[in-house]
Amino acid sequence: MNFSKFKIVLWSLGILMVVFLGFFIYQMTKSQNINSMMIVLMLILGLILGGVIAFLASSKLGSSPVVITESSHTIAESMRKVFKVVSAEGHFNEIYNYEETTKIFNFIPSKKKALVIVQAKVLVGYDFEKFKWEIDEVNKTVKLINFPAPQILSTETDYKYYNIEEQFFNLFSKDDLAKIQQNGKQQVIEAAKKSHLPEVAAEQMRTLLTELLAGKNFFLENASVISESKNRIDYQSPLIKDHS
Repeated sequence: MNFSKFKIVLWSLGILMVVFLGFFIYQMTKSQNINSMMIVLMLILGLILGGVIAFLASSKLGSSPVVITESSHTIAESMRKVFKVVSAEGHFNEIYNYEETTKIFNFIPSKKKALVIVQAKVLVGYDFEKFKWEIDEVNKTVKLINFPAPQILSTETDYKYYNIEEQFFNLFSKDDLAKIQQNGKQQVIEAAKKSHLPEVAAEQMRTLLTELLAGKNFFLENASVISESKNRIDYQSPLIKDHS
């Protein structure tokens, strides 16, 4: 039964009750019995209460959908040309435990803690602006002079909170949540540094440069510096972004 049919039934029952009550009142007024008049008053009160309940029920069922209005304003702070190449991608799930204990009035211990699952995608690559090389047109060679460390170009993180426990006088604030997210993200970065991502990124870059130069009949000289760069990783990119 849809809402329109339900309203018709409610109104029909209401009309029938009014007719019945009117007839009953007419019969009661012919007698001088006080008890009969009390019954009439009780019926009137019951009718009013039923009408209120029916009105509230119909209003609840017929409530209009919630209207959400959103607006945003994006301001581009700066733009510049870059030449950064992603050569490795890693996905991480980090379990981060946060626990904080304080004392109320300097003697009542109060604790709050949370378990956070940090899901992250880390992109590692190279900034070509930091490359230095020498080109020998005669011998068709490109010698690498300086090859930078692989760089974390982007981290996309998502936070899921579990087992949040807090007390009335020791609640989580916005600063606490921001601190938890920052620490959880830092744990992911440290895990990415210790993973095989730098090695994968270095090997991919070595393959890319070798094939690109081979297409122009050039030979890549001193390619070992690429493999040496995998032993370190740089994390100073302005392109870091979060999705919380």
